Amino acid sequence: MSTGKIEIIDASVRKKNVTLVNSRGKTDENITANVKKNTRSGKKSTTRNKRQNSEKANGKCIKIAFLGGLNEIGKNMTVYEYDGDMFIVDCGLSFPDQDMLGVDLVIPDFTFIEQNKDKIRGVIITHGHEDHIGGLAYLFRQINVPLFATKLTVGLIQAKLREHGLLNTVDLSEINAGDKVFFGGFEVECINVNHSIPGAVALAIRCETGTIVQTGDFKIDNTPIDGEMIDLARLAEIGKEGVLCLLSDSTNAERPGFTLSERKVGESFENIFHRADNRRLIVATFASNIHRVQQIMDVAQRLGRKVALSGRSLENVVAISEELGYLHIPEGLLVSIDMVNRYPNEKLVIITTGSQGEPLSALSRMAYSEHRKVEICPNDCVIISATPIPGNEKTVSKVINELMKLGAEVIYEKMYEVHVSGHACQEELKIIMGIVKPKFFIPVHGEQKHLQKHSALAKSIGIPAENIVVADNGNVVELTADSIKFGANVPAGRVFVDGYGVGDVGNIVLRDRKHLAQDGLVIVATAVDSVTGQLVSGPDIVTRGFVYERGSESIIEEAKQIVSAIIDEKLTNNAYDISAAKAKLRDAVSRLMYEKTKRSPMILPVILEV
Repeated sequence: MSTGKIEIIDASVRKKNVTLVNSRGKTDENITANVKKNTRSGKKSTTRNKRQNSEKANGKCIKIAFLGGLNEIGKNMTVYEYDGDMFIVDCGLSFPDQDMLGVDLVIPDFTFIEQNKDKIRGVIITHGHEDHIGGLAYLFRQINVPLFATKLTVGLIQAKLREHGLLNTVDLSEINAGDKVFFGGFEVECINVNHSIPGAVALAIRCETGTIVQTGDFKIDNTPIDGEMIDLARLAEIGKEGVLCLLSDSTNAERPGFTLSERKVGESFENIFHRADNRRLIVATFASNIHRVQQIMDVAQRLGRKVALSGRSLENVVAISEELGYLHIPEGLLVSIDMVNRYPNEKLVIITTGSQGEPLSALSRMAYSEHRKVEICPNDCVIISATPIPGNEKTVSKVINELMKLGAEVIYEKMYEVHVSGHACQEELKIIMGIVKPKFFIPVHGEQKHLQKHSALAKSIGIPAENIVVADNGNVVELTADSIKFGANVPAGRVFVDGYGVGDVGNIVLRDRKHLAQDGLVIVATAVDSVTGQLVSGPDIVTRGFVYERGSESIIEEAKQIVSAIIDEKLTNNAYDISAAKAKLRDAVSRLMYEKTKRSPMILPVILEV
């Protein structure tokens, strides 16, 4: 059994620099000791190879439990287990569907984590998007283990933990591409990849049974904004060493060809901004797309425009990114959103959130004339620099229509190249499979259609169908050196966050909310003598969302007569039974309402005993 010790080996170790960082991210002050540690590490590697051959013969398995991210977009969370040691990759959230009335966020079910928290050695994060870090604050209410992420991701996580009052309780360490983290019997190497946020990494996960590569979200960008191209060379080296299994991003598995470089968006901004002349420019994009924000600012600076930010999440991310050096803002470029009316249209660019049509976002409030600082006018040019996430198409379309009603010109992806994806298309996915050369393959991060398409791509490059597994949330995949199969399922589902409540809104509550939203509510209120059961007051009928009471007096009056008869039957004549009376009231009034209106409102009987 492993001791659960966690170490980080800096990337420079591979370059024969002997820097070692301990589990709290602090550099060891004794350089001589570091050299010795590095030497021992080399000996340990040889020993590991010997043990690996032995373990392969024994057929020990790696277990991969999927708690989120499969058959859905978002809520990514994966748990690896080997020889009593477990660690977590990512812990994200997803946003509620339209039928999740009143729900703010959806996070993974942590039941499996709570059941095994003594085995959890730590958490490692691939990048800083909400669908990969949004659930961490809720996770760390349940467990207390070290957390590892790259520089920008750490900054974003710290902001979340601070909001939840957890910043001082979580052991958070910064890592870089090339670093290695040890979680008990696991060695996890971080590999730089391109995505729509800086600091994204893939993971090479090693244990004595074999190596697993999990790509995280990625694309291959030959001209990235920050100059840090995906480390294909390192992935190829790992492929040559031998990869047991590949878990790869399936988001764009349906799209042929290659994903365009982020620089293409910058060129489009340049052209659109030049043509805008004296018009005010409003650009909606993802708050976390720092490279895109940088390009917008660069073009605005060159054309002599000021930039204002609208949206709390955008303001927070920009502040963190500038502080950490990921965003370079020329002095005097940014102005407060409160000051926008003081600048002429031709001197202003507003960057805003709301590219997904979120009801409370800044762009939506502008579209519906509810924004306190910005009023859309016919002289505005609105650029929506994003593709709707599956399920958001209708809300985005509504926002576009409302903006156009106000006279604004709206430019979106299908018209100009104002957005490129952060996810790999088919040819890039095949390149990764080709250089990693996995024995087994598991498509991840996507809906069923994405997973199936990705598995078909794997077959097309020669991975046998029996070596490919399309899993679902709650599945556990067991890997040995020679086999891949499903193990016993684990608890995995959706936990709804509604205000301060976490998990207290379930399917029954959602069903009631849908019922209320679709058919309304009828309250039947009476007061009875607790001794005789006779009516003291009422009955009163109150409706909400069902019928307008003043226009439906006949239905209301008939309902009152039915209620009086039931009260007389169930609570008098020596048959005092409140529960039976409520049940009979509910059934009788519901039947009446359906007969008269062909609608089935929720019936809420209230009998007060006095």
